[in-house]
Amino acid sequence: MSISIDPSGQSCGATLTGVDLATDLSPVDIETIKHALFEHHVICFPGQHLCDSDLERFGGQIGPLGPDPYLGHIDGHEHVVEIVREADENSAIHAEVWHSDWSFLPDPPEVSVLYGITIPDEGGDTLFANQRMALAQMPADLRSKVLELTATHSAKDAYSYQGIYGTEEARKSSSIDIRPSETAMETEPHPLVMNHPHTGMQALFGCLGYIIALEDKGYIEGLKLLMELREWQTRDEFIYRHKWQPDMLVMWDNYSVLHRATGGYEGQPRKLHRVTVSTVE
Repeated sequence: MSISIDPSGQSCGATLTGVDLATDLSPVDIETIKHALFEHHVICFPGQHLCDSDLERFGGQIGPLGPDPYLGHIDGHEHVVEIVREADENSAIHAEVWHSDWSFLPDPPEVSVLYGITIPDEGGDTLFANQRMALAQMPADLRSKVLELTATHSAKDAYSYQGIYGTEEARKSSSIDIRPSETAMETEPHPLVMNHPHTGMQALFGCLGYIIALEDKGYIEGLKLLMELREWQTRDEFIYRHKWQPDMLVMWDNYSVLHRATGGYEGQPRKLHRVTVSTVE
């Protein structure tokens, strides 16, 4: 049985069926999945029944698994992190701001893979913003401002001991195993417009949040431009809203989309497990 691909009809996203991700995939299936990922940016696989070993094995068939700094891992599975929120939890929704995963690393992961285990009846959607489309449709005056810029990325506002997730109060109120560190204060430069390592196509990479400054710009000037840019990057026409189901796996091209979590499921638990892929091979 061959893999079927059904595009979402939105700015990005597609559903793939006809494959069991708990098995060792054939080279043809792996290439089909990679091609769909780079074409549609976000792909989902409903009706999968995966344990943590299956999740790691599937990610490893796409490429070497990557690190997840500042988050603890599932016992016995050094690459699997648990994204969980209990029914009675009142802490802020984790990752509710637009971002590219771990963009502050010298080599950010190329792909993120997220598997839905406990999914609320409603709410908890994940939003994705197509950054290839955002760049292609950007007004000429804004585009001229950003094409040659280098952005400074850092985890300090999120995972330092003073960050929104790193304070003692934030950690006590969250069910996620957050492990702040002074290393979150470090910075890493990346081009604001990146050439995709596999397709060669240009896309915006990252946004205000993990991006804390723009090189060769003063603080106020850089902040104003980053705010203007984020407003453009996350316009409705660039967004795909993903609705989760239990036993659904979603993977996305971290170099061509932004994403963020949403709430709306108060009083219901939500649990997903994640791995990242350093480099697609």
